Amino acid sequence: MKSWDVIIVGGGIIGLSLAIALRKRDARVLIVERGEPGREASHAAGGMLVDCPLETPPALQLLASASARMYPEFAHELEVESGMKVDLRSHGTILFLSREHLSSTQLRDAALSRVLLEEWEPAISRTMSDPFYVKERSVDPRALTAAAFKTAKNRGVDFSSGDLVTAVNFSDAGVSGVTTTKTSFLAAKVVNCAGAWAGEIAPHKFPTRPVKGQMLCLVMPSRTLLKHVIRSPKAYLIPRSDGRLLVGATVEEAGFDKRTDPSTMKNFQKSAVELVPELANAKILEDWAGLRPGTPDGLPILGATSTPSYYVATGHFRDGILLAPITAKVMADVIEGRRPEQDLSPFSPQRFTQRLAS
Repeated sequence: MKSWDVIIVGGGIIGLSLAIALRKRDARVLIVERGEPGREASHAAGGMLVDCPLETPPALQLLASASARMYPEFAHELEVESGMKVDLRSHGTILFLSREHLSSTQLRDAALSRVLLEEWEPAISRTMSDPFYVKERSVDPRALTAAAFKTAKNRGVDFSSGDLVTAVNFSDAGVSGVTTTKTSFLAAKVVNCAGAWAGEIAPHKFPTRPVKGQMLCLVMPSRTLLKHVIRSPKAYLIPRSDGRLLVGATVEEAGFDKRTDPSTMKNFQKSAVELVPELANAKILEDWAGLRPGTPDGLPILGATSTPSYYVATGHFRDGILLAPITAKVMADVIEGRRPEQDLSPFSPQRFTQRLAS
């Protein structure tokens, strides 16, 4: 029976990126995905590579900044190996802050003058005040994930799609593979990258939960209507190079419900027009909802579990796209028994098992 060095449970951007990193180190890798690779949280994400102290938890800031620095090379590599564009944009983000954030000293040096705002984004409503500029990138998650999937295939990663993992299997020596609804697979190491579903795989009950986010996609009247990502207290706008514009997003505790709500979409459209009046002429292309993997403390779960040769990389919440390259790097190190450059102790799986045991 065929076996692999590593089985990765979950084929989103985290699992795909890790598989590519492990293949670079000559590991034989199988990804087992409950649906179609890249079609859950990765497919629904906005793709803002947020590297801002105002919005990133302090414990996550170093990891987020390291991953943001990796992105140009990460995206370029995927484009070269897949032959596909990922639409990595480097125009930056314009923030319109709520009153409680205006007193923050973290962005005081990032204030943007009205003159420069009108020069950069003439379509922005003149009623908007207190703009700030943050040097961030954005990427198209769907294009990114498609490129990662093709790269993984090109590098020899094996896939079993539409195959739900029900349990991780063990022998006297440790991990022996996984059992799925269809069959079983053999491997000496297993990594749980199952996102919001990570806690449903025996034997460990990781405290991940689905956090719903609804999104609206418009077609801008002109591809050049907006260059920057725009974030305000009511909505954010993410322009794509092909003329699409994403408007989002909600943060809802709604279980595994991925239905969209018409009133929410109307509010998105209204907020978009308030920010950019010309969007009153924008056509609606589609809407959707995705399920982000949340955790009790808002931090990802990264590292080795208490079970030898069983690892976890999940709980990235709203930062899965941003954290993909650094997660792949540090987890490949951990799986190989190397000490990663970044301190992973704040993200250890043991922080939850210890809490449950106490």
